[in-house]
Amino acid sequence: MRLKDKTALITGGNSGIGLATAKLFVAEGARVVITGRDQAKLDAAVKELGANGFGVKADAGDVAALEQAFQQAEAKFGKLDIVFANAGIAGNTPLGGTTLAAFESVIKTNLTGVFFTVQAAVPHLNDNASIVLNGSVISVLGNPGYSAYAATKAGVRAMARVMASELSPRGIRVNVVSPGGTRTPIWGPGIATPEAEKVLEARISRATPLGRMGEVAHIAKTVLFLASDDAAHVQGQEIFIDGGATASPAGAPIYR
Repeated sequence: MRLKDKTALITGGNSGIGLATAKLFVAEGARVVITGRDQAKLDAAVKELGANGFGVKADAGDVAALEQAFQQAEAKFGKLDIVFANAGIAGNTPLGGTTLAAFESVIKTNLTGVFFTVQAAVPHLNDNASIVLNGSVISVLGNPGYSAYAATKAGVRAMARVMASELSPRGIRVNVVSPGGTRTPIWGPGIATPEAEKVLEARISRATPLGRMGEVAHIAKTVLFLASDDAAHVQGQEIFIDGGATASPAGAPIYR
């Protein structure tokens, strides 16, 4: 077991990538605290995790709630060894059609929330802990309509490098996973029906060199690597889990 006797906290751990990672962590021997905004989903997720799972209702954009979540996590399982700042929201913010409130909502959760997640975590971390932040290929792809989202994910990359510098004296590692198109609930209306989901999957697959959509397990296993001692000398890095979409886009099926 790669995480035997380790304790982790995962924000947004009640569905998608967060829940898949929580399940994998538990299977690898960890005690896992997850946060989420929906109490019913949180309760259902904790039930799936079993005795080594614990849930705390908290919004990633609420600094006080984040601080309380870490206090409850330590009270339940002791000092933390792993934090996965995974919580985030999608948001379409096209030029000419975006309100200030819509733009700031994305920034608050995806960037400000990540910073304060880490800040809240620090007093509760063991030395030599691992922090993983969730980025995105959108930070480099220039997808139309996603200025705020792209800016937050580029900001996550930049913050990770600064945080790595600040926390290195304690041996705490800070790294980023950046998924490509992955099968998760974040797509909302894009997967509202089986037909819509098929259209989305086909579009993403054509634009991905490996010719397929990502699965939550692909991301979870990469987070596991960064969280474990296997990555003991990996610091301040970003790993793209995107089937080659950012590194070799010309290899995508759409260009063949």
